[in-house]
Amino acid sequence: MMIATINPTTEEIIQTFTPLTTAEIETKLQLADSTFENYRKSSFESRADKLLKAATILEDDASEWAKLMTLEMGKPFQSAIAEVNKCALVCRYYAEHGADFLQNRMVETDASHSYVTYQPLGAILAVMPWNFPFWQVFRFAAPTLMTGNVAMLKHASNVPQCSLAIATIFKGAGFPKGAFQSLLIESGQVEQVIRDSRVKAVTLTGSELAGQKVASVAGEELKKTVLELGGSDPFIVLEDADLEEAATVAVNARMRNNGQSCIASKRFIVVEAIAPRFEKLLLDKFQALKIGDPMEEDTDIGPLATPAILEEINNQVQKTLSMGAKALIGGKPLQGKGNFYPPTLLTNIPENSPAMTEEFFGPVALLFTVKDVQSAIALANNTSLGLGACVWTKDEKNIERCIRDIEAGSVFINGLVKSDVHLPFGGIKRSGYGRELSIEGIREFVNIKTVWQK
Repeated sequence: MMIATINPTTEEIIQTFTPLTTAEIETKLQLADSTFENYRKSSFESRADKLLKAATILEDDASEWAKLMTLEMGKPFQSAIAEVNKCALVCRYYAEHGADFLQNRMVETDASHSYVTYQPLGAILAVMPWNFPFWQVFRFAAPTLMTGNVAMLKHASNVPQCSLAIATIFKGAGFPKGAFQSLLIESGQVEQVIRDSRVKAVTLTGSELAGQKVASVAGEELKKTVLELGGSDPFIVLEDADLEEAATVAVNARMRNNGQSCIASKRFIVVEAIAPRFEKLLLDKFQALKIGDPMEEDTDIGPLATPAILEEINNQVQKTLSMGAKALIGGKPLQGKGNFYPPTLLTNIPENSPAMTEEFFGPVALLFTVKDVQSAIALANNTSLGLGACVWTKDEKNIERCIRDIEAGSVFINGLVKSDVHLPFGGIKRSGYGRELSIEGIREFVNIKTVWQK
């Protein structure tokens, strides 16, 4: 995949970029290494001040950054604005709390003085995806820079201008030149960066396959990784749920970011007693969605990011339909320019079909009917993935049961699954390992050093 800005709404190639050479990569690695030697000694106050400046830059030019995201990957403009503001929030959060999260922790032992201290490691490589081109980077970069590490970003090949813009933001905030660097490199060049001794750890958000490749190379080099991979999140609706509210949230849960979100609800699991009513509500709301130019304020769904993503989601849908499923709405790409796929709702989903076994990364909802809460939990867990889940019920016993038994990194009750700077974010099973955000996230890439003094 060439490194290029290709407008997914018009299919126009806006700008292409030449990948860095081996010599240019070496220069950046040298800069990261030399920068770390000084930056690691900077105070928490100095780092926090720079993060606050980055937040201000984000907020002051929010429209500019949002337009760039919409241009490169088709995100509805209003959603892009919200993403910029969330990036500012995570910068402020770690600026305000990072020092406390990394304070020495005193421990009583047989020593006269013993404690745990949290120290930076060095250069951390981030391999990031296109679907949240600013947020995914900032939720890694803010805690990384606050710890005193330096960051190197290998962004997705279809959002190079976002990658360069983020580097500009950190430079404008006063971070040293080598504290945050954008690497415009191809996928095949990532291995040499991971294997370089100056890179101390790797974080990746992306597909299972990408996670396997990165973790394999890092494992050979005995370097720590954090992986946030795919999700096939269940959205469970039980008999006593507020169906109108659940259906309204369900639309946003599935269609946000044009359906291209790891934590989007993808499998809607509804008990049979209320299934017809919920299906009708969901179908009505899908029919009301507006598809079109993502720059228009009233557009609900823009294009998918690339033609390959459009082709993949359509192939999954067509195969599932050929095996006996039914499309209540949508089910085929829209004609004309752009990577547009309509809101699609599939029912009567057969065993072993793609809709039963694969992640659907686009505006396609999969509707299942089950007998009771036990069956709902069993179906929710019938996947190799385990990122997030949400449950709609007022019954405390069912709430406790779902929290205990659903296999996922997070369970949201009567609400949309989302990332929150205050809470750890990540998955289990083939959705990855490790956590981002909160206190757990900032401690992923540090040396947790024990100090014992007689």
